[in-house]
Amino acid sequence: MFNTVSGRRPGGAVASGPHNARNPLPGRAFIAVIVACASLMGCATSSDVVATSKPNTYTIAASATGGRMAWARAHEQAMNQARDYCERRGMQTSVTAETVSGVQMLTEHGSSMSFECHPKF
Repeated sequence: MFNTVSGRRPGGAVASGPHNARNPLPGRAFIAVIVACASLMGCATSSDVVATSKPNTYTIAASATGGRMAWARAHEQAMNQARDYCERRGMQTSVTAETVSGVQMLTEHGSSMSFECHPKF
């Protein structure tokens, strides 16, 4: 009989094998690398909001890498930043134009957006 909590057999002998506390699971390092890579792939970054020459009209750019759907993360990041910018001013967002770039896996995908802040009704 084997105690999975203590890693000992009856009589105090320490079990050998991959579940021994002194011998961690062989795939643990591999799993850590996969988790680290997956977390990096989920990231998107954005520029600061930039005012244009038109009143209450702004631009923002966002980018993301990893996978075919990275453009969606870039779009979402740009939308969230635009919405937050207008909400901090007590206004609502209206997107006037958006350009999306990048379609291949493992390349940088981007979203450039122009938006306006309008009073809430």
